[in-house]
Amino acid sequence: MTVVDLAALGESFTRDPYPVYARLRAQGPVHRIRMPEGGAEAWLVVGYEAGRAALADPGLSKDWSKASPALPLGAVSAGPHMLRADPPEHARLRRLVAREFTARRVAELEPRVQRTTDELLDRMLSSDGGRADLVEALSFPLPISVICELLGVPDLDRDSFRNWSNEALGATDPELRRAAAVSMAKYIEELVEGKRLRPGDDLMSALIHGSDDSGDRLTREELVGMAWLLLVAGHETTVNLISNGVLALLTHPEQLAALRADLTLVDAAVEEMLRYEGPVETPTYRFTTEPLTIGDTVVPGGGELVLVAMADANRDPARFPSPDRFDISRDARGHVAFGHGIHYCLGAPLARLEARVAVRTLLERCPSLALDIHPAAITWRPGMMIRGPLSLPVRFA
Repeated sequence: MTVVDLAALGESFTRDPYPVYARLRAQGPVHRIRMPEGGAEAWLVVGYEAGRAALADPGLSKDWSKASPALPLGAVSAGPHMLRADPPEHARLRRLVAREFTARRVAELEPRVQRTTDELLDRMLSSDGGRADLVEALSFPLPISVICELLGVPDLDRDSFRNWSNEALGATDPELRRAAAVSMAKYIEELVEGKRLRPGDDLMSALIHGSDDSGDRLTREELVGMAWLLLVAGHETTVNLISNGVLALLTHPEQLAALRADLTLVDAAVEEMLRYEGPVETPTYRFTTEPLTIGDTVVPGGGELVLVAMADANRDPARFPSPDRFDISRDARGHVAFGHGIHYCLGAPLARLEARVAVRTLLERCPSLALDIHPAAITWRPGMMIRGPLSLPVRFA
């Protein structure tokens, strides 16, 4: 099978991967590709039905011990967690976190989300010149503040953590990814140890000191891995959901006007943002444990890397008519921006809450908000996992 070299497409693919995915989808549901990340080869699944099936396929493992030794990439995390585990271990880890990461905890965060959003916009609107980078002013500081509040780690070194997270998830150089992961792991180990010695009324303390009805609890290594997952996933997805969503509104003035005219549409708008330009282009890695037939192609077993193009699944015209049109009035339910199956994102309700509050409040307080850069000049994050602009210059009165 011909290898499609996505790495060779460079910045054009990073900026707009959708036409490339659409061309591949027209040829079939699975393709052998070369990734921008270290030139690694993988099997890319495109299309809605094939993508959903792969996301829920029990024959695809999330366990890195099942990965082929020939894969020139390594696991990027500080320890074992749900997104690196298969059943039954996955169910155990998710149960221990889900019993503490409750709907009540998320709902109780809404006043904090609103207060933090207001404070950040106060600061942005008081700046000289009526210009700002929305990523720096709102998209990044809001979710990192909220997840730190939830976990009880207010003293997080946010600049260092952001740099490590960006490199661990986005760098195309495997050595940079590994170095960032090592630095982040050491830092998180210290955070967990500090919380063990000084517990509080927060999620991390509950995870450290709690147990289920059978007395099972997370080990020290699992606590570090879970803290890594919650901190990274808890801010990365929402940073880029807010940035991508605002960018979509500002480049579609008729949709922006419709939302301004009726802010009760904000929930539907957030779902369309997730479908149209979701923050996760492809999810964390899956590996074959046995030969897998997708369409007319047999993907070999033995730990082959399989990527699901969730970004393409959400632009498949077989599921979403006129998929390249951003339309906040469409029924976007069924999108796979948060995954599908047993690995569906546990933090989806929190991400939706933060995006809803951030977008609504931004539009209420910035009636003249506009892009301060040509869309073609925006620099997008490298790599195929996280999708979002590195910065988003805006202007306002």
